[in-house]
Amino acid sequence: MNYDKDFWDNYATENESRYNEEFAKFIRDLAVSLRCTNVLEIGCGTGIDLRLFPDTFEVHGIDLNTLALEMAKKKSSTHNFKKESITNLPFPDSSIDFIFTHKFLNCLNDEDLKKGISEMYRVSRRYIANCEMYDKSESKTEDIFRGRNMLKRWSDYKVKIISDVDMHEDIEPEKIRFTLVKKIDNM
Repeated sequence: MNYDKDFWDNYATENESRYNEEFAKFIRDLAVSLRCTNVLEIGCGTGIDLRLFPDTFEVHGIDLNTLALEMAKKKSSTHNFKKESITNLPFPDSSIDFIFTHKFLNCLNDEDLKKGISEMYRVSRRYIANCEMYDKSESKTEDIFRGRNMLKRWSDYKVKIISDVDMHEDIEPEKIRFTLVKKIDNM
């Protein structure tokens, strides 16, 4: 996995200015309505999307950026933040009720994305939400951020597609696609 520490340190420093309360409320309310008890954000940065979760939730966030995680721990000391990779999640199989990403998968190369999806599926007990910039064909660009088609990416897994829609601009003003899947038990 390519990791540009300087780029991501700068991103973390500016992350507070990206706080979107409407998105944080949306993701919290969704997890509550789905009767989940624990949540994991992959690529959590400074933890801004996790801050509104109630104390009744077991909240986890992982990221590779040490500076961002230090900031997250200061703002949300009761949450569990760890320096870990999406390609090797530090959780047992089927242990997390609700896993989500927010404009993170766009940063991954195809190989890491494939491994990351496999890991999300392995760790998920119930639901996975991906809120990512969308490109149906996933055409490549020079930019580190490129659109993903998560509906297509989940087609090889035993999941039920709950939603695959563009997010309303009042919740997420950028061109973000909301894909929610439910893991189907292997019973």
